[in-house]
Amino acid sequence: MIISRTPFRISFVGGGSDIETFYSQHKGAVLSTSIDKYMYISSHKFFAKEEIQVKYSQTETVDNVEKLKHPILREAIKKFKINGGLEISSIADIPSGTGMGSSSSFAVGLLHNLHAIKRNYVSKEILADEACEIEIDILKEPIGKQDQYAAAFGGLNIIHFNQDGSVIVEPLYIKEEVYQAFQDNLILFFIGNIRSASKILSEQKKNISTGERFNNMKSMVGLVFEMRDALYNGKLNDVGKILHENWILKQKLASQISNDDINKIYETGLKHGATGGKLLGAGGGGFMLFYCEKSKQSKLKEALNPYRQFNFKFERDGSKIIYFGDEQI
Repeated sequence: MIISRTPFRISFVGGGSDIETFYSQHKGAVLSTSIDKYMYISSHKFFAKEEIQVKYSQTETVDNVEKLKHPILREAIKKFKINGGLEISSIADIPSGTGMGSSSSFAVGLLHNLHAIKRNYVSKEILADEACEIEIDILKEPIGKQDQYAAAFGGLNIIHFNQDGSVIVEPLYIKEEVYQAFQDNLILFFIGNIRSASKILSEQKKNISTGERFNNMKSMVGLVFEMRDALYNGKLNDVGKILHENWILKQKLASQISNDDINKIYETGLKHGATGGKLLGAGGGGFMLFYCEKSKQSKLKEALNPYRQFNFKFERDGSKIIYFGDEQI
């Protein structure tokens, strides 16, 4: 058996600038971190040498990889030319559709596991690039590149998206006391409404190519570097304000990013100690992140009861093989 462990991520500012319709015209950037919540992919020899079995929210057993319904599993297994004798299972700490990049964590972790089966050394950059190829180029998902790179590399980073399609990951080496305070001052609530982001992202992808929304996206990229400077200078009071400005701009990118219920939750947060925040992912539901000084968080939790607080920590490792049994498919 081989087991890969791949983190989920929280994106702070710049989300959307990783989509080609934007970065092909203007350099994009996202500031994000991976967290200690993971996608686990295990592989094992399947007793039927001519069949492949995959287990996720469903179980599929097929005698031809082309028959797999799960698109990422199908395309990844095809890439490695595995025709049978393989069982793959996935377990996640967080459900899909909640704004933490689950599909890309799945893709990166699956590729990492399959490379291990084939005894291939693979860099974090190759993992991210191959996950982008499957999700964006082959499956034509209306997503960007930030999630794949966040999942593969791990850590607190600015991820740069150049006009030629290349990606650069810039780790942020901030003071440890600032790192810990930044982490402690973030609080996350699950507000429900697990959703598919595709419709929202498709609209956003179309909207940000020109006009006012394109300029809004440029402003969001500028906020990435404002937050970077605030973290390096230890000016954590600025972080909430930057998150708030990013959230205001983000809502203008597509029609279904927010709604009355989400706005009410956000306004409640601001009235009870938070200085800024955002909905994670494309919008429409999932997790709401607030920047709120630790000393004020009890008041915020009380105001947002019964929404579930979700505890997390930053992580620095990215995708890893955490168990390697000597079993080559």
